[in-house]
Amino acid sequence: MGKKLKKEVEPPPKDVFDPLCVESKKAATVVLMLNSPEEEVLSKACEALYKFAAKGEENKMTLLKLGAVEPLFKLVTHEDPIVRRNATMVMGIMASHNDVKKLLRQLDVTSAFIARLAPEEDVVIHEFASLCLAHMAVEYNSKVQIFEQGGLEPLIRLLGSPDPDVKKNCVECIYSMVQDFQSRAAVRELNVIPPLLDLLKSDYPIIQLLALKTLGIITIDKETRVMLRENQGLDHLLRILETKEFNDLHVEALGVVANCLEDVETVQLFQETGSLRKLLMFTEVSTLPDFQRNAARAIAKAANYSEIRKIFNEQEVEKCLVTLLRTNSDGTKIAASQAISAMCENLASKQTIGTLGIPQLVQLLSSNNEEVKEAAATALANLTTAHLGNASAVAKANGIKPLINLLSIKRDGAVASAATVLSNLALQEPLRVSIQNHGVMAALVKPLNSTNSIVQSRAALVVAAVSCDAEARAKLRNSGGLDPLVKLLHSKDKEVRRNACWAVMVCARDELTAAEMTKLGALDILEEINLSIGRKNNFSEAALDQILDHNLSQKYSQMGYLSCNNIISDGFYDYGQIKPGVKLLSLEELSGQELNDRRAIILINAKLPEPEPTTVTPADERAMQDGITGRIASSGALKKTSKEKASPVEEKSESPARSSSISKGSSREKGSRKGKGKKDEEKPKEEDIEPAMPKIAEEVPEKVVWLPPPDTTLQDYINEVSKTILPLATTKEQVVQLAQFWQTELA
Repeated sequence: MGKKLKKEVEPPPKDVFDPLCVESKKAATVVLMLNSPEEEVLSKACEALYKFAAKGEENKMTLLKLGAVEPLFKLVTHEDPIVRRNATMVMGIMASHNDVKKLLRQLDVTSAFIARLAPEEDVVIHEFASLCLAHMAVEYNSKVQIFEQGGLEPLIRLLGSPDPDVKKNCVECIYSMVQDFQSRAAVRELNVIPPLLDLLKSDYPIIQLLALKTLGIITIDKETRVMLRENQGLDHLLRILETKEFNDLHVEALGVVANCLEDVETVQLFQETGSLRKLLMFTEVSTLPDFQRNAARAIAKAANYSEIRKIFNEQEVEKCLVTLLRTNSDGTKIAASQAISAMCENLASKQTIGTLGIPQLVQLLSSNNEEVKEAAATALANLTTAHLGNASAVAKANGIKPLINLLSIKRDGAVASAATVLSNLALQEPLRVSIQNHGVMAALVKPLNSTNSIVQSRAALVVAAVSCDAEARAKLRNSGGLDPLVKLLHSKDKEVRRNACWAVMVCARDELTAAEMTKLGALDILEEINLSIGRKNNFSEAALDQILDHNLSQKYSQMGYLSCNNIISDGFYDYGQIKPGVKLLSLEELSGQELNDRRAIILINAKLPEPEPTTVTPADERAMQDGITGRIASSGALKKTSKEKASPVEEKSESPARSSSISKGSSREKGSRKGKGKKDEEKPKEEDIEPAMPKIAEEVPEKVVWLPPPDTTLQDYINEVSKTILPLATTKEQVVQLAQFWQTELA
């Protein structure tokens, strides 16, 4: 064999650049490499930036500041699949940063990433493109862009991807999208239910959870619930609820079931298959407060429909709700109380809950949580409305005191509901007396002063229900409750005004309360209300009549007549007809007017003035002890009565109206004139007394009290008739005798 010759290596062409291996330690240098025309450089640069961005949010912000987002986005659509894949990976992971998302929205990147979801693309591209869309779909504007650019169809298609990360990202993006009603309708048309139900079988809890959350949103729409039922979705949900290992999914699964319970067809299906009974059992024995709370909310929501309430009653849902009232979770107690309120629309349920649950609800009235108090009070309000048995049960469970205590808390809903319960209880006289004895009148003052119209209305209703006897009205009067009650007559709220008029009508049954309300302006306000067609009501007219029954002079002048049950007493006067809304002056005000050409005012007053007792002041006692009793008695200077004055100056200060209004033949004026003559004669003696007792008269000033003049002749008539006619046996004899008496007197 001949000797082998060594093959010579051919030198590289002169126009070709020799390969250069560069090791970069700065992100800024790698960002510059994104503008390279070499695919291998681009690929390695993107790979390096991905590793850098995955380390934390600060690195993502660094790349943003270095201007890496724009060149990276351009590479997402690069023709080389490796470059395209690596660039998509970087963008997908960087999109979680809020500032990056803001820039991506400005660059309008959604269409490019939707295109990366095409079937021919690599699975890794699907994963990070869907991840980027999931991050961006949190913002409303991005949702609109994804929807308008047809992003839902490829997202739903990729729910069947073999890669779990792709499934997770796609269902998360869809969950964000369906928060908008347009997207909910669109996914229904794209038949999203079957792939979502398949995700419930996933081995990954996060995928199952996102699928359930998405179902919980889209089943808000009735059409979607029908599709779920047709695809046997309820069976999938119940299997999850029956599996203890899926405890972390029970709350979300129940949320979907709760939506489905709004359909009568679903509830009937649950009843026929026994699923409803199972659901109630799960609720009672569950150890998850959130599950029990959501179950109670589902019952409350579904119970808004009468047919469903009937089915619930047949399945004894009331027992489940009463059981939930005993849990330790305030949220569950609130939801159960609300469900009870909804179920009270069914009479059979109201009866059952009244028997089982009223003691527990009464206990909740003393809870430390005011929201629990409100929910319990509202439930009791619904239970006791038009149900005397339940009202008695509340009282038997010692509920009156905590209900009255609720009137003073700050939560308006609780106050209004407590007032409603008290009104319902007050329909029974024994309970009304018990309510009065617990101090309800004083407790009502604060609700009557509330600025909440519902509280005002309910409080006025309690006043109307409880103020049926004089003692209760006296307590309200003494507690200062009449003033805010009268002010409610000014309310612009129709219900408040109506109930306030009702309460005023009830309170005006006794003279003292009617007089007090008249002083507070109730009469004038009611007259004003009744003049308005839009504001008056049946109670306003009745309230005005009731108050006028204790102001007969006003009633006669205003209406021109008195009722058969109106009895005139001393002090009644006929001023003449007045126009509606015109105030009638009092006798004292009229007596101060000068004489004019108008008709005389007719006064009925047979009552003689009572003799005024002589008052002995401490100064008098001291004077008597000093040994000057004789001189004081002879002068009469220290007798402080309205008949005799202490000095000539005080004598002159007598009111002209008073002197002109009292009859000339009255004993009061005669005594006054005699007293004046004695004073003139004994002036020197008074001067002797003055040094011993300086200015005693000035220290005790006297207030002049106006009294109407008595009609002694009328009193004589009354006395004579009382003696001669009242003893007669029959009314006929009395009438005949009275007619003969007046005929004789007039003759």
